[in-house]
Amino acid sequence: LLRTFCVVADVGNVTQAAAVLARTQSAISVQIRKLEEELSVALFERLARGVVLTDEGKKLLPVAQKVLAEVDRVGTLFTTPLAGAIRVGIPDDYNETILEQALAQFCSRHSAVEVFVNSGCTAGFPEAINKGELDLAVYSSGPIAASDAFFSEPTVWAAGAEFVLDANAPIPLAVFDRHCWWRDVGTDALEQTGRQWRIACLSENYASIKSSIRAGIAIGTLAKSAVEDSMKVLGRQQGFPVLPDTSLVLLKRPNANSEVIREMEQAIRGAVGRFGTSNL
Repeated sequence: LLRTFCVVADVGNVTQAAAVLARTQSAISVQIRKLEEELSVALFERLARGVVLTDEGKKLLPVAQKVLAEVDRVGTLFTTPLAGAIRVGIPDDYNETILEQALAQFCSRHSAVEVFVNSGCTAGFPEAINKGELDLAVYSSGPIAASDAFFSEPTVWAAGAEFVLDANAPIPLAVFDRHCWWRDVGTDALEQTGRQWRIACLSENYASIKSSIRAGIAIGTLAKSAVEDSMKVLGRQQGFPVLPDTSLVLLKRPNANSEVIREMEQAIRGAVGRFGTSNL
C-alpha cells in the first residue's frame, strides 16, 4: 500500500501509476482507498486531470519513502545482484528526462549491469530492435492505438517568448534534417490549411532545433512537455492548426525476457510517468 501511495504521489495520476506498477487503474484506486481507510485520513485531493497530496499525504510521503527504502535494502541482503549488459535506445528529445531519471534509478539498484545507450532519432530503432542491435528502445511517433503507446501527450507549436509573428510573411520553421515523424508533422499541417512557410533552421540535432526556437529564429513543433519557460505555445488564435499527439512506444528485442531488461523497462516507464504527468 505504501509503495502504491508513493508512486501515485510521484506521478500525480492514478492511470500513470497503474502503468508504472503494471496494475489496473481500479486496483490502484482500491489500494489507495484501503490505505486511507486504515489511516482514517484523505491522502489525495482528486482533480480533473490527476491527484495532489493533501496535508496528511504530504506528512506521510517522507515517512513512507524511508520505510520503503529500508524494505528494499532488506530485500537485497539475500538476493544475487543483477549482472550483464543492456543496450537501450532513447529519443534525443527526451534525453534530459527519461535518460537521466531512468538510468539513475536503474544504476543505483543494479551497479553491476553495463548500460549502453543509443540516443538520437528513433526512426531507426525498430530495425535495430529487430536486428538484435538494441535490447530495449523508446520509439517516438505520431498518434497510435492506446494499447500500443505507454505514454501520449499533445504536440504543439512553440516559439520564443518574445517572438512576433508577421502575418504577411511565410512562417519560419525549424525542421529536422532527418527521416522521422517530427520532420513532416508541422509542414503537412500547414500545407493542409494553406499557410505559407519557409525553412529557417534545418538541423539533425534536437538541441539546435530548440535553440533556434528560443532565439526567435523559427517556430517548431515540440512535445508539450518539451516546451521551456523561455518559449510560448501558439495555437488556433494565432492561426496554427491542431497537431496530432506525440506517442511513445516501448520496443523490446524479440524473445528478450531477461530480468535486466524487465528492470530497465520498469525504470523507463516510471521516469516517463513522473516527467510527463508533472509537465502536462
